[in-house]
Amino acid sequence: MSQTQRLLLLAPDAMTRSPAFDRATELALALDLPLHIVAIDYLEVLSVAGLFAPEQVKKARDGYLETHRHWLWQQAELARRHGVEATSEVVWGKDAYQALQQYVKEMPLALIIKDAEPEPAMKRIFFTPMDWRLLRDCPVPVHLVTDARHPRPRQVLAIVDVLRSEEQDLVFNDRIVDAAVKLADQCNAQVELLHAFDWTAVYAADMGVGALPLATGLYEALGQAQHEVFESLAERHGVPPQQRHFIEGAPLSSICTFATDHQCDVIVMGTTQHRGLDKHLGSTAEQVLQRAPCSIWAIKPGE
Repeated sequence: MSQTQRLLLLAPDAMTRSPAFDRATELALALDLPLHIVAIDYLEVLSVAGLFAPEQVKKARDGYLETHRHWLWQQAELARRHGVEATSEVVWGKDAYQALQQYVKEMPLALIIKDAEPEPAMKRIFFTPMDWRLLRDCPVPVHLVTDARHPRPRQVLAIVDVLRSEEQDLVFNDRIVDAAVKLADQCNAQVELLHAFDWTAVYAADMGVGALPLATGLYEALGQAQHEVFESLAERHGVPPQQRHFIEGAPLSSICTFATDHQCDVIVMGTTQHRGLDKHLGSTAEQVLQRAPCSIWAIKPGE
């Protein structure tokens, strides 16, 4: 396959044009990258029926796939009319995540784009196994789209969670901010950089819960140290002072309130990867993903 990087849009099962189509088209134009649209189909009823009437079911499946291919081709054609180099494909696969991994292995992907799927009862934006597997395990950056109010983002919010002097944290935070700044530049958008400083969490992590009472001046010292790292990070990436936001308070409420008040279109944030039984996204990331008021752009740590 071509070694040119491209965007991959994972289309929904239903033949309905969703917000991710418009976002993918605008990003392809802004980033000057080709777009490949993929739909992964699987109908359990056809698979079961195929055990008893294989020829008839094969014809039904082929007809369904052909209809979907034509519809997806029409969506790709809309993107091409806007100047995007767009291709489309429909595949049959029971495990959508595993099918998608073949594209990750075979294509040099810059980004995977997918609609976020809401679950109001759980008060979550991202809840499906597919969403969480992409965010947790997929090595490629993932963009989960909630709406197409602004197909091309106008406000980009970069969140940095842990501010420590360890090299791996510095490198990861640099990757997050760099991705947000580049996205904003390419989309002619404004970038905001945010860190919510929760001194109780920092103190507990560094000292151990109940290890020592909070000494006089320790709160100020912790905050000052975090703020210095934050300012240095912003300086390295050329974020203007008025677009730097070092907020004291609980991260979840601070981030969501800020994103809502500033009408952010995309939150760029990092997700961590853990192997074995201990697989999670990181405390702040996972909480924000449950309540995020806008689309998410997830950056993965390097190998």
